[in-house]
Amino acid sequence: MNNALLSYHDAVLYRSGEPYRILAGAIHYFRVHPDLWQDRLRRLKAMGANTVDTYVAWNFHQPKRQEAPDFTGWRDLGRFIDLAAEEGLEVIVRPGPYICAEWDNGGFPAWLTGIPGIGLRCMDEVFTSAVEEWFHHLLPIIASRQASKGGPVVAVQIENEYGSYGDDHDYIRWNRRVLEEQGITELLFTADGGTDYFLDGGSVEGTWATATLGSRGDEAIETWKRRRPDEPFFNVEFWGGWFDHWGEHHHRRDAADAAAEARKMLDLGGSVCVYMAHGGTNFGLGSGSNHDGSKLQPTVTSYDSDAPIAENGALTPKFHAFRTEFFRAQGIVDLPEIPIELLNDAPVLPAQSLPLSPGRGLLELVRDAGKPVTSVKPLTFEQLGLDGGMVLYSARAVLPGRPGAPTESRIRITGLNDRAYLWVDGEYAGVLDDQTGEEGLPVQGTGVAANLEILVENLGRINYGPLTGHGKGILCGVLINQRYTFHWTQTPVALGEWTEEDLRELSGASFEATQPADTYIALPGSTKGFVWLNGFLLGRYWNKGPQATLYVPAPLVQAGTNSIKVLELGEPGTVVELRDSPDLGPSEAGPIAAAELA
Repeated sequence: MNNALLSYHDAVLYRSGEPYRILAGAIHYFRVHPDLWQDRLRRLKAMGANTVDTYVAWNFHQPKRQEAPDFTGWRDLGRFIDLAAEEGLEVIVRPGPYICAEWDNGGFPAWLTGIPGIGLRCMDEVFTSAVEEWFHHLLPIIASRQASKGGPVVAVQIENEYGSYGDDHDYIRWNRRVLEEQGITELLFTADGGTDYFLDGGSVEGTWATATLGSRGDEAIETWKRRRPDEPFFNVEFWGGWFDHWGEHHHRRDAADAAAEARKMLDLGGSVCVYMAHGGTNFGLGSGSNHDGSKLQPTVTSYDSDAPIAENGALTPKFHAFRTEFFRAQGIVDLPEIPIELLNDAPVLPAQSLPLSPGRGLLELVRDAGKPVTSVKPLTFEQLGLDGGMVLYSARAVLPGRPGAPTESRIRITGLNDRAYLWVDGEYAGVLDDQTGEEGLPVQGTGVAANLEILVENLGRINYGPLTGHGKGILCGVLINQRYTFHWTQTPVALGEWTEEDLRELSGASFEATQPADTYIALPGSTKGFVWLNGFLLGRYWNKGPQATLYVPAPLVQAGTNSIKVLELGEPGTVVELRDSPDLGPSEAGPIAAAELA
């Protein structure tokens, strides 16, 4: 690492031989429309940051195994890095291959985690071979933009929070070696929680260990002094806010509290990266899920995260609080003026209510949504080669009873991931999920065969913990009471690949815009589903909240007529609203301390 711009010794970080501190913020290029990358980076620079940090989401670039990774358009990582340099920011890249980030499957492609018997994040040959092939495509983009080659990349992370998952240190060393062999010469580091437990699993000798935490930074610094005495303290993920799950409140963290915690670490000589500086949006099917040990916790479409730079780019009170601390850490008390164009609110379309025209019935629609595949036992999403969306399962089954004397039985699903909508002979029977699947739904039978149709929805793949890579669909089977039903037909519903033609029969509305501007889509009276604007899948909505509006950045709006399409999975509403401000739901304090001690 002799050629690295950043170095350290005696617990001091140096840049070109001078003492230095990283003052950074995280922005994920895959969560921000590419036409807005430069604007958001400029706002980060105005916050006093000298560095931007980003993950790389493998599944964003290579969702299908048979296709080469895509680094064009929205996926042009190199352009994002170059724009950061234009704005005077250095760059930290965190290539994973695992990223967590509340992103679907922790960034792993579903085709990878669906390989039978694969061992994730360890020295499993099938896994490491796939990672090495991915890095062969990815790392030249990063390596060519390192500081040693005149670029802005000053550090690259090895894996991600590995101490929360495993203890295969050979795998961490292998990851480091692959990065080095493929041209990474800048400073390498690992990142783990701020206690001995996480360091035990994730840190290795000879590599800078950094921290991820939202509070008690002074205690973590003492741990580093004891465990890593020659290394400067860097909180590479300072959780200044928190993300939201469906069915919870919107999490907020007081700006003064977050800034005070950052100051504590900065005053002790540490470096800080605010996670997130700008959270952006889980567009499409990008949002992941957590699992609390008993139930799935799917993440909402917004990734605002109560960040200093809001989802729509607004500079929040937290922005100004962190700005004060970042400039103070540089010895600047009289803050420079913020450019007026960054202080002005982004233009917003006028608020309006639009009639939502009815579309084709859900069951009829999904019956024709893909090419049917037959099997004896139900097939999972992975066996069908489907990363996200839904699958319609169909079979014939005898429901117990006699003609004229119906008997109640229960349709049960074992291994249901995640949410199932059931019809019997075309009549809607109800909903099951990962909590209620084995309990089942009551149905009436007369001893004759009935048509069972089960639409299973993927709510987002687990992105953290031992269940990362868990499959989707019907993993075990469908029972009538205790009797399995065999011989199934599966119809994949690849929502992320739907074209304008596929959307034609959905519920919809349209509006006129004189010029592109932000807007916020709400569906009062609707239940749960997906929304497209001009053919682009914005994401999920769900009336259980907390999120009530979907952010639409101006680049997705076109001058003239704009088309909204809605796939409703429950009871449909009759209107769609364009609102002039976001509604992320009722708020509560985020679980910052609890998370890092879990």
